[in-house]
Amino acid sequence: MHGSQPDTTAPLFAVDRQRLLSELRAAAPELELITDTESQRPYECDALTLYRQLPLATVLPTTVSEVQAVLRVCHRLAVPVVARGAGTGLCAGAMPHPEGVLLVLSKLDRILAIDPETRSARVQPGVANLAITRAAAAHGLYYAPDPSSQIACTIGGNVAENSGGVHCLKYGLTTHNLLALTMLTVEGEQVTLGGTGFDGPGLDLLALLTGSEGLLGIVVEITVKLLPQPPLARVIMAGFASVRAAGDAVGAIISAGIVPAGLEMMDQLAIRAAEDFAGAGYPRDAAALLLCELDGTREEVAEQIVRVQDLLQRQGASSLRVSADDRERALLWAGRKSAFPAVGRLAPDYYCMDGTIPRGQVAHVLEEISRLATGYGLAVANVFHAGDGNLHPLILFDAASTEQIHKAEALGADILELSVQVGGCITGEHGVGLEKLRQMPSQFSTAELHQLEDIKAAFDPALTLNPGKGIPILKRCQEYRALPPREYGHD
Repeated sequence: MHGSQPDTTAPLFAVDRQRLLSELRAAAPELELITDTESQRPYECDALTLYRQLPLATVLPTTVSEVQAVLRVCHRLAVPVVARGAGTGLCAGAMPHPEGVLLVLSKLDRILAIDPETRSARVQPGVANLAITRAAAAHGLYYAPDPSSQIACTIGGNVAENSGGVHCLKYGLTTHNLLALTMLTVEGEQVTLGGTGFDGPGLDLLALLTGSEGLLGIVVEITVKLLPQPPLARVIMAGFASVRAAGDAVGAIISAGIVPAGLEMMDQLAIRAAEDFAGAGYPRDAAALLLCELDGTREEVAEQIVRVQDLLQRQGASSLRVSADDRERALLWAGRKSAFPAVGRLAPDYYCMDGTIPRGQVAHVLEEISRLATGYGLAVANVFHAGDGNLHPLILFDAASTEQIHKAEALGADILELSVQVGGCITGEHGVGLEKLRQMPSQFSTAELHQLEDIKAAFDPALTLNPGKGIPILKRCQEYRALPPREYGHD
């Protein structure tokens, strides 16, 4: 098994492990505390398995008071704390710190309340994304953000990374679907941000915490917005003979004033992999595929289907298909949502990137990715949220080859740099974590990075919450441009 010892300029900590364990047991006698190496192996990484590290200890609290106890002990002893949910993240944001405690929140998994009158749900961070919609379905409601991993990913992790999903074009990311957060500060103090009202006094710290990757506090309760289930939803599937034609079609739909519930794109490699895996009826000979979901009243959907079909035909669609019912609609989405595991059958490993670009640059950037991939001698499958320009290139490689690992990382870095060059950014929903630290100086000026560091220090002066992630720390950002290649070895 390959492992990575990533470079970082994070602060070093001197931790007395025995004292730490003794004080944790005294502060929370019922706390599940894992200290042996083999039992901690399942927690050594998130879904970006290139980056692995064992913590000093792993804790699995079942109550908020236990989380508070852990934070208070760690704060007193200056011990790093890394929060973790289901481990489905893709930026090494939940990789443990070797001198710290891994705080696993998966056992805080209760749906505390569903309120159909305010169209809201109050949940703990360990609740799975899809579980919220299932609980709200009895009231004709659902939770809109739907990452591909929604059956497993938890709402706490969604808040940490500001996750989206295939319906984020119309209904927004996690940040657009939150009403309130209850968080614990690094000292263990409980704070509630937001509320059930339309707005509240003071600064909007709710938006600041969403997407903060566990750097500012530990979220222990979340109130989300619920939406009424639309009367009707239909998916139009369109095949294209070229990636450029499909990319241009995305722009044509949006410029026509149509906002689909979802607008997803796949290239031929992803199409064939998804079709082999899910049997959704995708056109295997198409160079690119668009899935466009329209929802609303029956009259709205019928009118928009006619308009979108006309637009797609004028953009050169080689095939068109409209879902006849909810079963067929679910099947078409099943292919898209299974694309990541489907592509995993094509190579021993893949590296999933997460750049975001202006919609008008989709065709150009996809062609550039193909050119770059050819130069590195690696294959790339593209499957992404075309409507909001959130790319997810899947770089295929073999982790048994150190050379291929370095090539995959270098190609991924080039894709992120390209995203910034065309007016985009280095992440859309996966976060920065450890993976994208080197690209932060490409996106942000030194002054901007210092501002981010100041915000971090205001919440966490000792820099013990998820250190070494998200923000280049110690005001040495120039060093990230010249870091030596990471070393890879066998565990």
